Amino acid sequence: MRRLPALTAAAALSAAALVLTACTDASQQPAGGTASDDASAAASFDPSTVEADEEIAAMLPDDVAESGTLTVGSDTTYAPNEFIDADGQTPVGFDVDMAKAIGAVLGLETEVESAPFDGIIPAVGAKYDVGISSFTINPERVAEVNMISYFTAGSQYAVAAGNPDGFDSESLCGVSVAVQTSTIQDEELTALSEDCEKDGDEPIDVLRYESQADATTNLVGGKAQAMYADSPVVGYAVTQTEGQIEAFGDIRDAAPYGIVVAKDDEELTEAVQAAVQKLMDDGTLEEAFAVWGSADGVLDEAELNPAG
Repeated sequence: MRRLPALTAAAALSAAALVLTACTDASQQPAGGTASDDASAAASFDPSTVEADEEIAAMLPDDVAESGTLTVGSDTTYAPNEFIDADGQTPVGFDVDMAKAIGAVLGLETEVESAPFDGIIPAVGAKYDVGISSFTINPERVAEVNMISYFTAGSQYAVAAGNPDGFDSESLCGVSVAVQTSTIQDEELTALSEDCEKDGDEPIDVLRYESQADATTNLVGGKAQAMYADSPVVGYAVTQTEGQIEAFGDIRDAAPYGIVVAKDDEELTEAVQAAVQKLMDDGTLEEAFAVWGSADGVLDEAELNPAG
């Protein structure tokens, strides 16, 4: 995973904050502190229209079925994937819509709880039934938890409009790049920075933020020369900052996102996988993601632990 996510000094940062709050943490959006009104107004998918599937619901483990609730851990600061709406409280985004649709298929209410990104996986199976937070499937995560694929995204850079600093993604040594902590992009930049130092060059100035919104805000404000995040997040940030930033270069290293389930919870894994596949087969998942401009990334098959 991950995340998103210069007007004139203070004014620019203030406006950016309003647009960014929903990008990467548990309460943000693309330029400010919560989701923009335009973003929430555009969202029209209604998970309550999804009907329960008794056969799939019967696959649930007894404890989850009896609780009546699917508890989901999500870092709600990563618009348009998952972020907090303009009311400052309600989680929204395509991952949130999917989580509610999965719950509906299973005959459960869905409770999405905001959490720091790097704290979700360790809490799945204890605090949360599942983790849904744009987790890129990779071998390290699959070794720790089960992951059910549903969407594919890549990484992409963004720069200030017009690329005033002459950013070059093939020459990163000594460059300041904003990123959300513990994301795939953070890991990649860390490795690239180490390569710079081995070659006798300046390390990359990796500016790490708990919230994607903060990463985007600091690009808008000029502290960073670029930011690096998931491609849907970058696209949404460009829209929400109204042209103050622009995507740079091609989408890199496309890989699937996965829903996280505890490794030893076979029943819940199978039930969630079946629910996601049903939503893919009947077109519901594509419909939900289309609301957020991300229908093209929806997969046809909900695979368990695909090679990442």
